[in-house]
Amino acid sequence: MASFPPSVNEKLIARSRTVGELLAPTAPFDKKCGRENWTVAFAPDGSYLAWSQGHRIVKLVPWAQCLSNFLLHGTKNGANPASTRLPRQNSESGQKNKPCEHILDCGDIVWSLAFGSSVPEKRSRCVNIEWHRFKFGQDQLLLATGLNNGRIKIWDVYTGKLLLNLMDHTEVVRDLTFAPDGSLILVSASRDKTLRVWDLKDDGNMMKVLRGHQNWVYGCAFSPDSSILCSVGASKAVFLWDMDKYSMLRKLEGHHNDVVACEFSPDGALLATASYDTRVYVWDPHIGVILMEFGHLFPAPTPIFAGGANDRWVRSVSFSPDGLHVASLADDKMVRFWRIDEEYPVQVAPLNNGLCCTFSTDGSVLAAGTQDGSLHFWATPRQVPSLQHLCRMAIRRVMPTRHVRNLPIPSKVLEFLCYQI
Repeated sequence: MASFPPSVNEKLIARSRTVGELLAPTAPFDKKCGRENWTVAFAPDGSYLAWSQGHRIVKLVPWAQCLSNFLLHGTKNGANPASTRLPRQNSESGQKNKPCEHILDCGDIVWSLAFGSSVPEKRSRCVNIEWHRFKFGQDQLLLATGLNNGRIKIWDVYTGKLLLNLMDHTEVVRDLTFAPDGSLILVSASRDKTLRVWDLKDDGNMMKVLRGHQNWVYGCAFSPDSSILCSVGASKAVFLWDMDKYSMLRKLEGHHNDVVACEFSPDGALLATASYDTRVYVWDPHIGVILMEFGHLFPAPTPIFAGGANDRWVRSVSFSPDGLHVASLADDKMVRFWRIDEEYPVQVAPLNNGLCCTFSTDGSVLAAGTQDGSLHFWATPRQVPSLQHLCRMAIRRVMPTRHVRNLPIPSKVLEFLCYQI
């Protein structure tokens, strides 16, 4: 096994504090295949946590109550412990301001989840807007589930009722992402080598098929302003799409193996991609340059070794809401927390057979799913960001990152506001 230099070993001493665990229920004759927790997601407002327990079941849990249970009853909880059972909502008359637990039977293995909330001002792109089956209000919260049979099911989070069944993919729906602008535009990534764009305000009408991948599509993610979509897949593929024109912007080249996950930073200036080549790259997606490399194997593997079975496949990557940290999950039984301006992890946590990870909405907790359908939680690094980082984030709240470089300001100030290699 490869060893780290002394400076890395010192940093690996910092272990993340365990917040809690949710263990999937098991039966004596359960098959191990099909129990995997491929995906976990938090609602945009932080009200709900959703995770795939395996065997076609998705659990919807009020996040605040889940955290309270960890504090009251310790870190380990079964999926349905009698002592910590959450209230269930069984009718549409239930109060929406009191989140309730739901168990969703999706009918097939669940590979992907995504929450979407609507903004009434965002109109559908459909010309015929008078014949809609659903009229989504401002307080609407939806959950999309991508299945093994190629279907996508849309659920009302507050009632647990199935609203739509989207059928067009011919293979596994590997990932789902909603546009952050509240338009309820949903993009799905599939093993059928395509991405499909759906308009849920038009009753789930499929608007566009994005073609360009020559092999499986593993993941997709919107930029914060919803103007750019990143998709990643087999054969080292990292593609950027213009979501106004539904055309490809550019291909990002640098990985040496399948790329399986991607996520934009909260200000849209950076893009993180995770690959089976043992690396996480942080890109400037607007010029296609790699700004940072987070390696999971020391010394760094050659392209030939990185392109094969190297026991360090990176499975998942997630950007923290403060834009300062990136979390990664790899096959070496470790979860790592990285600062975007440091070469080595600032915190680590042990995890066997991890498959996915994501930060909570407020960034205080990282959730990670495993092959046995369980979910593990850790406290995230809490560090004071630099003045430079705060300024970079602040200016991108008022203008797109591509416009920052064109500001009529002194070059030194411009360098201060831009992410550099």
